[in-house]
Amino acid sequence: AAHQGVISVPRVGLSTVVSRQQPGHFPLARPEAGGLRTAGGPRLVDLGLPLPAPDVSSLQTLVQHKAAPLHAREAQPFPLSAEPPGDRPVRRRKPLTWSKEPGAAAGRAGREAGRPASLAALPPTPPTTPTSRRADRPESSLQGRPAAAVCRFPFTIACGRVDPTAADFCRFKQQFCVPWGGLVDALRALETLLRQYAVPLARVNGERLAECGLGRDLAWGWATPPVSALLATLDNQPEVLALLLRPGQRYRGEGGVEAAAVRVQAWWRGCLARADYLRLLRRAWAGDVLALALWRRLQMRRLRELLQARRRRQLESHRQRAQHLAANWKHIQSSTRTIIHIPSLGYSQSQRSQLKDFGILQNTQISRLADIRDPNVDVIYVAPRPLGKDVTGYYARLLELQASGAPESPSGPSSLGNLKRFTIITPEALDYFPTHRMCLSTLLKYSPHALRRIRNLVQGRRAYIVGGVAHVDDLAVADELGVAILGPEPDVARRYGTKSGGRGVFTGAEVAVPPGHGGIHALPELHETLARLMTHNMEVQRWIFKMDAEFGGRGTAYCDVCHLSCHGRALQEYRRLGPVLWSQQWTQEPVVQKYVEQIPAWLARHARPANASCFPDWAGFLKAFLRRGGLVEAYPPSHSVTCLTVDLLLEPGGEVSVLSCGDQLHGAGRLETLGSCVPQASVRPDALHALCSRVGRACLQRHILGYVSLDLATFLDPCTAEQKVWAIDLDLRYSDQLALTQLLLLVTGATLDCRSCRLLVPLPTQEKSPETESPSKHAVGPRYAVLVNRLLHTNLSIFYHSVFFSMCKAHGIGYDTKRKKGTVFVLHDSSDRHSIGMLTIGDDLLGSLVTFARNLSVIHQEISSPKTQGDTNFKDLLKDIEGVLQMAIQNKEQALEAETSEGLSEYC
Repeated sequence: AAHQGVISVPRVGLSTVVSRQQPGHFPLARPEAGGLRTAGGPRLVDLGLPLPAPDVSSLQTLVQHKAAPLHAREAQPFPLSAEPPGDRPVRRRKPLTWSKEPGAAAGRAGREAGRPASLAALPPTPPTTPTSRRADRPESSLQGRPAAAVCRFPFTIACGRVDPTAADFCRFKQQFCVPWGGLVDALRALETLLRQYAVPLARVNGERLAECGLGRDLAWGWATPPVSALLATLDNQPEVLALLLRPGQRYRGEGGVEAAAVRVQAWWRGCLARADYLRLLRRAWAGDVLALALWRRLQMRRLRELLQARRRRQLESHRQRAQHLAANWKHIQSSTRTIIHIPSLGYSQSQRSQLKDFGILQNTQISRLADIRDPNVDVIYVAPRPLGKDVTGYYARLLELQASGAPESPSGPSSLGNLKRFTIITPEALDYFPTHRMCLSTLLKYSPHALRRIRNLVQGRRAYIVGGVAHVDDLAVADELGVAILGPEPDVARRYGTKSGGRGVFTGAEVAVPPGHGGIHALPELHETLARLMTHNMEVQRWIFKMDAEFGGRGTAYCDVCHLSCHGRALQEYRRLGPVLWSQQWTQEPVVQKYVEQIPAWLARHARPANASCFPDWAGFLKAFLRRGGLVEAYPPSHSVTCLTVDLLLEPGGEVSVLSCGDQLHGAGRLETLGSCVPQASVRPDALHALCSRVGRACLQRHILGYVSLDLATFLDPCTAEQKVWAIDLDLRYSDQLALTQLLLLVTGATLDCRSCRLLVPLPTQEKSPETESPSKHAVGPRYAVLVNRLLHTNLSIFYHSVFFSMCKAHGIGYDTKRKKGTVFVLHDSSDRHSIGMLTIGDDLLGSLVTFARNLSVIHQEISSPKTQGDTNFKDLLKDIEGVLQMAIQNKEQALEAETSEGLSEYC
């Protein structure tokens, strides 16, 4: 009905449009970004983000009120209590018709006051502007208006509960009675939050709480308002927020014990779950590792089986070719053939890694090229290092000397034929593996171009391989080339090529060996064995310890019994009882026990390795000795001991040939061999030949073929004054002495008769006698040679080979091709040049030794200075040569005295 010109319109509130939740139901807030959760959710400190203000800018009212025009807008003044325009939504003057309905007016006022500030962006209902209203407003009304930041309806919440009888809360409730249904949910949620965190006092801003409730109805639906929105309704928000962020505050409020229990349980379940997850990860990782290891193991097993099958095929092929070589050996030796020399040192990887200048060491047998002295032999030499033109040119000129000893013209047919009969091939794998220290057979195995070239050279011809130290890759190379190997199988060489294996061969051949015992791998065994050996051999003054699978005196040590304190008393007891009673066990057992007690300290204090560069002390030597195994042998009980080397050829047909024999020249300590004097003059030739024949037959019974080097020691027995010969070492390879002997026979045209131990050289042809038309027969003369394959001097690398030869020529060091005397050098390398070999040939042994010593002295003086002596073995060799010269002079004087005494006795 109309009253005073006012038209009544229907009043529709938000509470009638939006359904309310059930009283007392506070659902959990939605997990929105930046918001907070109450019960069961993370605290504000868990998020680490500032509290955002509720955003209700997108809210739209469901029902828009339309103003009923009563009179002109300009005539409607604002009441003094009205809010300034723009700060809050515009309120109309209360019509007279509405004053009769206090409930509707109160509800409308509460509803307008509860609208959030963001709703001011909606299109304003009145068409007037703030400027027009401010202009019509009286000045006195602006002075009485309160400030905009002051809350008109504040109330307090103490200990999380609202006092319903408090005047401020009643005023707030009366003001917002219309939307009270939506405000109750927000108020209860705020009370719950404050009780859960035990907040003692909170001052609530009524208008913000009304906005929060309205925003909840419009934006959040039925969900509980977020914590950030609830905290935004507080005037003391910083204090409450600081309290909420305090660690453990949640567990001091309502339901804190249950929340703490839930928190602890959740944390413990998380720990268990994480432990289970980590355990699962570890098991998965372990499964992957095991699967990968199993796959690799299977692949390695498959590869190993393939390699073993391939090596078995190579071994079977090698045996078939060896049988063919043995069946046709006589025919091959008498016909044209090609010898493939591969001077490979197939030592173990650990040994090769310790050897200095391993490539040069393999090339020290380059004098194998001298095999072309046989007109039916062509030589293919596989070089372990690239050789320059200076080295190849030197050997080309050296090999031009014919078997007769007369040099041919370089343009003659014979010299050109010699140049075509030898070929030097370098494997290309040297460029691929420059630092791997592989043996020459392995390098040749991985050099297809070199193998193809060798295959083309031997195609359609009779050929066989002469190697060095046996290696499994020798079989692969032979199988690739399709030729036989003149040598033992790698397994046979590995079994009998050790010190203990060689001693077993000597024992089987029934030749004299030093007192000793092999196959020692344990320290107690070493002590007990040495004690018993010392007890049985009281005359021995020095004991030698030799490692298996070592060479050149590297794995040798010694210890003198004179340093053992109980040895003197044992020696007195031995002399008192005599040899017969001393051989009884009851007399030796106390001495053995005494030796066992004192031997460890005796060895630790007085044992000395022969090569200090490999093993500086006894502890390191002993560790390697027990790991590799070895033997203990007696050193000959004499002050004058001569060692000699004999080279044998065990032919596939079953014959044993002696190719070379010479007395050894030693370095420091007399346990390292540097050279030899050819032929030997220490043992009677018939006894030496018989001993070598027995050893050769024993080797053939053990399937050892090819070139074998035998080391012997001879001395005078101090008790019987008879000469004894001991077999002390066996090397299953082509020796350095044999290589230099072949070069010696080439340059001199000589013949080495090992049965009589004589080196016979054809003398220059004599002119025809004027009385007869027939020429006189060729005369031969004896010669002696000193052969040293490796002379080391670091200062030699300063000089090029041409400069070195010019220096030697200036000092009269050279070779006379007509008289078959002089000096011949062996070049090993073109780049380093610190290692050479040297041969001196003379009419007698003393002359050859003196020439060799003079050459060493001159070379050392020319290439050295007092400040730059360099590292060399010249001095050790000179010292040993001086000892040999003194002994030879004494023997010569004794022989002259014996002849004189015999002549006088016959004259008388």
